[in-house]
Amino acid sequence: MDQKTRLKLEARARVLKAMAHPSRLLMVERLAGGEMSVAQLTELVGADMSTVSKHLSQLRAAGVVADRRQGAQVYYRLQAPCVMGFFDCVDNVLRAGVQERIEIVGGVGEKSHN
Repeated sequence: MDQKTRLKLEARARVLKAMAHPSRLLMVERLAGGEMSVAQLTELVGADMSTVSKHLSQLRAAGVVADRRQGAQVYYRLQAPCVMGFFDCVDNVLRAGVQERIEIVGGVGEKSHN
């Protein structure tokens, strides 16, 4: 693998790693609906503000979200709305896996009754 390809794959991995937590996925999903304050995101996640801030910092460093300050408040928005298409893809993978397991179990059950 050449250097350029390796760097591109490492960058992709950083983005995926930044989203690889249920709380961060929830925040990204909700931010697709519009900007939210840190306080709102903290309430949404149900964690303390420092934990939510760390999650947001990881998402921001990866370029998934962006922030803006208004007085003492910090608001976040989805920087890359295309991640929602990725979520659709992940859901399709999950559905395909479930369907495959259903077919396997259905086939086993039919054979065991014969």
